[in-house]
Amino acid sequence: MQYLPIFTKLDNKPVLIVGGGEVALRKCRALIKARAEVTLVAPSFCDELHEHANEGQVILVSEHFSASHLDGKMLVIAATDNDSVNNTVFELANARNVFVNVVDDQPKCTFIFPSIVDRDPITIAISSAGTAPVLARRLREKLETLIPQHIGPLARLVGDFRAQVKKRFKHFADRRQFWERVFDSSVVSKVQTGDTEAAVQQLHGMLNATPTPEGEVYVVGAGPGDPELLTLKALQLMQQADVVVYDYLVSDEIMDLVRRDADLICVGKRLGNHSVKQEDTNQMLVDLAKQGKKVCRIKGGDPFIYGRGGEEVQVLAENQIKYQIVPGITAAAGCSAYAGIPLTHRDHAQAIQFVTGHCKKDGQELDWQSLAKPNQTLAIYMGVIKSPHIQAQLLKYGRDGKTPVAIIENGTRKEQRVVRTQLSQLAAQIETHKIVSPALLIVGEVAALHEQLAWFGKTTQVSSFAQPLTDVA
Repeated sequence: MQYLPIFTKLDNKPVLIVGGGEVALRKCRALIKARAEVTLVAPSFCDELHEHANEGQVILVSEHFSASHLDGKMLVIAATDNDSVNNTVFELANARNVFVNVVDDQPKCTFIFPSIVDRDPITIAISSAGTAPVLARRLREKLETLIPQHIGPLARLVGDFRAQVKKRFKHFADRRQFWERVFDSSVVSKVQTGDTEAAVQQLHGMLNATPTPEGEVYVVGAGPGDPELLTLKALQLMQQADVVVYDYLVSDEIMDLVRRDADLICVGKRLGNHSVKQEDTNQMLVDLAKQGKKVCRIKGGDPFIYGRGGEEVQVLAENQIKYQIVPGITAAAGCSAYAGIPLTHRDHAQAIQFVTGHCKKDGQELDWQSLAKPNQTLAIYMGVIKSPHIQAQLLKYGRDGKTPVAIIENGTRKEQRVVRTQLSQLAAQIETHKIVSPALLIVGEVAALHEQLAWFGKTTQVSSFAQPLTDVA
């Protein structure tokens, strides 16, 4: 982060602009809006600056810039078309530790002007650290279309109630939950239609009502790793949760998107190391919800596909805990797509089976005869450790040893790696390339399409076997 984003109160604070033309005028308008005490220094000024001076909004000093003009100033903007003057302003201001901005010269800026979405008192600032101002402006334009105009009046209204709410609710968590209820209520629509009086009355009613905290659990699928694959609903609920209960498979980039003051509890399982038993996780969700907390149970992939989400929801239902289920992109769909591998294809695979590499459950072996049929795709989750057994059983029941296989490690993430081989070499290639979880195995003719399709999709940092056993690209 090159610049720390801060919002500075400039009411009646002394600010200097060096320059008197159109660029200086643009900066002057923003500072006037912030109610700063603006002084401009230049040999001459454009007509609009004279108008602002006549209205008492700015002070014009018809002189060439000198060091004395910096005396007592909080920040300074160099907005001339003379590089020598701009450099002098920067050097003198920087020597005095006065914040300085040389317009359109990012290396000579100790502060910068962001693109602003103004819904006073809500202000959103967008900055590219001076590297791509047009891109920042385009982002601002997009946000302008997404953020309604009534957000400003709504913020002013709730601001008037802050002291009362703080007096009513002593704990921060209780205050936050109160405001969550407000923003989910018809108070918002009343402000939107301009019925402020009714909104105020409703707020008073909510404030005086006896709170009945009701816990809830959000069972959320985080997808295979790329944060851009999160659904909008998943992101919204992650931001509302008091507690986030997560697995090891949830990427750091996704965890960075949860509410910053939420409690984080890891209940991840790794092979041979179940730090928290599933039964304990189930009970934890129940207990937290009964405490009135909003709990986000976030899982890699989809919670109902090898994620034990079904077991957790059963326990929640048995205990009459309110819950929501948010599906996620399962690893098979996400990883195969990012590797350029269609799971079905009219010429190669007319069926697909999802299989877990934990091949036995309660002593029941998988139906290998069915899994070994040609013209279908097997998407095998958690199959790295059991790959020798998987390979042996598929070959035993008739799958051709030359059947294409793709091993996708860290699928959809920046460090994604794809190893292409054939069934007879599956276990050996996993050992040779030291494949580790999370990794997905795709067995079937469609895996051969990786070489043809990978370069046209989002397949960052791919290692591919153009020849099954030797070449790495």
